[in-house]
Amino acid sequence: MAKTALLFSGQGSQYAGMAKDFYDNEPGARIVFKIADDVLGYKLEDIVFADDPTELNKTVYSQPAIMACSLCAFEALDTHGVKFEAVAGHSLGEYAAMAAAGMLSYEDAFRLIRIRAEAMQKCAETSGGVMYAMLGCTPAEVEAACEKTEGYVVPVNYNSPVQTVIAGEEKAAEAAAELIKQASSAKRVKAVKLNVASAFHSELMRPAAEEFLAKSEGIKFAEPKCAFYSNVLGAPLTDFSNMREMLAKHIVSPVRFTDELNAMKNAGFDMFIECGPGKVLTGLVKKTLEGVQAVNCEDMESLGAVVG
Repeated sequence: MAKTALLFSGQGSQYAGMAKDFYDNEPGARIVFKIADDVLGYKLEDIVFADDPTELNKTVYSQPAIMACSLCAFEALDTHGVKFEAVAGHSLGEYAAMAAAGMLSYEDAFRLIRIRAEAMQKCAETSGGVMYAMLGCTPAEVEAACEKTEGYVVPVNYNSPVQTVIAGEEKAAEAAAELIKQASSAKRVKAVKLNVASAFHSELMRPAAEEFLAKSEGIKFAEPKCAFYSNVLGAPLTDFSNMREMLAKHIVSPVRFTDELNAMKNAGFDMFIECGPGKVLTGLVKKTLEGVQAVNCEDMESLGAVVG
């Protein structure tokens, strides 16, 4: 019997007008945006549905926007009777995953993502740092090059067997990217500098993690209604006693997404549905796992393909 896991999109997947189709056709999507507006104190629709994505691309707005659109997809799937046994998210996607699993109310999810986004935006403006996606090489090659590079640079996103993102100080990250290209056994390694504000999921985000921990006091978490897979562990999370500390740690820890996917397959999951804008996670599943299905749900057309 098929086992289904829902995956929730991360930062960088945003685009102008995302989830507008759901907003126009699915009542649950309008409820999500109403909750977001009430908690955030501004109309998220004006940012998400604007033709110019300048504001949307700012961390302080992109994180709540992506979460809202991911929850719109989740609401649409739920309305159409799609069942699931596990959730996972990529980076900020874990917040939508927690809401979908019943760990957080939508209100508290938006409160948390606002704290996170504001703290990371503030930290990015002072800490600097860059990120490079290394394509076509192994994680071990990336790790070895980072260890040999002078300055601070570390692997931060283990996205697939042939895609690892590094982050750190600008000169160190640039040097590590060049070293990886030279040292790799593969001939076509590419280094793509990411259009992000800082070195996310690295120690350069430590001030943001500390601010998040301080400002998130009082948020209530419940036990999930399904299996919850963690970026920090690369495995199912079973101890939910101190989620605030886990989420603060998440801000400065690598995203072990490849390990999560392998753990889910080993647990019998063979259907993966990406909830939210774009097809990034769908592509990572296809590059990482064999013998499984992966589809995305971001508008009415892709919803129809999922529910038949």
